[in-house]
Amino acid sequence: MVDTRNDEPGKKRSGDQPPADEAALSARLTDLDQRLSHLRKDRDFEKSQAGAEGQSARARASAMAVGLRLSSELVAGVFVGALIGWGFDRFLSTSPWGLIVFLMLGFTAGVMNVMRSAGVMAKQSERLKEPPPE
Repeated sequence: MVDTRNDEPGKKRSGDQPPADEAALSARLTDLDQRLSHLRKDRDFEKSQAGAEGQSARARASAMAVGLRLSSELVAGVFVGALIGWGFDRFLSTSPWGLIVFLMLGFTAGVMNVMRSAGVMAKQSERLKEPPPE
């Protein structure tokens, strides 16, 4: 008779074959592991696709926000110039001249605000501040 009192649980004894239940369980676990790895790969692929679409949507929204801001600065400059010119004409009775002059000034101010916001003016001012190369 074989003494099994000193055997540790979970360890196979030498020369013993694993029972059929244990082999079937091992096969099922291996199959489950393979299916889970395929599902994880599919889910990671879907997440990467969704992430790329989300980033492009955010970039589109950001570009639209910048475009709306720049266009509103231009329109605001023209509108404020026209309003000041109209008020100037009403106050001094110089019918179209105040409106024309301040409309032009408002347009110029609007264009300069757009250029400053877009970074064009900042680059030019940095270039002008730098000392000339010797």
